[in-house]
Amino acid sequence: MIDFIPSMFLGVPEEGTVLSILPGHYFMLQGRGRDAVRLITIGGAGSLIITIILFPLFTLVIPPLYIALKPFIWIILVLVVIFMILRLNKYLMSMIWSAIIFILTGIMGWIMLNTPMSSNVSLLTMFSGLFGISTLLYSISQHSSIPKQDKFKGIKVNKNILRGIFAGGIAGSILGFLPGMGPSQGSILAQELSGGSDIGNNREGFLVAMSGVNVSDALFSLMAIYLIGNPRSGIAVYIGKIVQNIDLSYILLFVSVALIAVSITAFFCIKLGDLLILRLNKIDYNKLSKIVIIFMSSLVIFFAVLEHTNILFIFIVYLTSTCLGLLPHYLGINKSNLMGVLVVPAIILYATL
Repeated sequence: MIDFIPSMFLGVPEEGTVLSILPGHYFMLQGRGRDAVRLITIGGAGSLIITIILFPLFTLVIPPLYIALKPFIWIILVLVVIFMILRLNKYLMSMIWSAIIFILTGIMGWIMLNTPMSSNVSLLTMFSGLFGISTLLYSISQHSSIPKQDKFKGIKVNKNILRGIFAGGIAGSILGFLPGMGPSQGSILAQELSGGSDIGNNREGFLVAMSGVNVSDALFSLMAIYLIGNPRSGIAVYIGKIVQNIDLSYILLFVSVALIAVSITAFFCIKLGDLLILRLNKIDYNKLSKIVIIFMSSLVIFFAVLEHTNILFIFIVYLTSTCLGLLPHYLGINKSNLMGVLVVPAIILYATL
């Protein structure tokens, strides 16, 4: 849930691109940052509860379904990618560019994940460039600024928000089932479940759904160890190494911890968001973005040195991924196409099993 706060406050584009930006950025540009923080909190907590309620159904359906579909998962992934490209683009040229960027990032991901270097360094380098640095650089180039934020006036939990909670729980669980898919793909599915293409009239529900995807995916990735014996996130991989035989008692423990964690986080999420909003107008936004860029770049270098990785090679990958990350901004296409970096290697892996 807290992941959304820095991504919402950083990388806000100019208002002229408001129709194509993330819902969180839209609320910031409208002076409704406090509303957005509370919608994120509602979405995360609500979708977690939906995932927990549906767990008995997952227990009955997913294990046999996974066994039946495993030989065809690569085909399902290909179909999801095709649907994603068609769904997110209205014009032929944007579809072509989306496919090109998806394939290029996929090639980069396949090469990097098959090098002898640590996958942790590879992923940190690629994701920092594709999604972090590129977004901040574009924001700086547009001379973006965040308008003064209004006081919180209250949110009415209507059918759009309830639909967003349900969509986030379902989409996050499906996301946890399919390999290589990230929250960006989950948000597309959540978009369909929470109101289709009419985001302009349902930004609140869509923001709730996007937050829900993150939280429900985090819990379901742990459930997946028990259901299909296959972890679906970095945290799940580490837990799978610590605990060799995960049974139902561990799942109940995970669920309990998740409920406690989300309850505590709901409080901190709202307080932290409001605190940042109060301080935001006193901060030089472009200077802050530059500091974050330097910090992220330093992290990449630090871990590359720590893992005894070739710094020149890492620099080339970092530069390449940043350039690829900038392309969607200037081509007017969705950045979720950059997830080819994980989806393409997953397709190749499952196709060759």
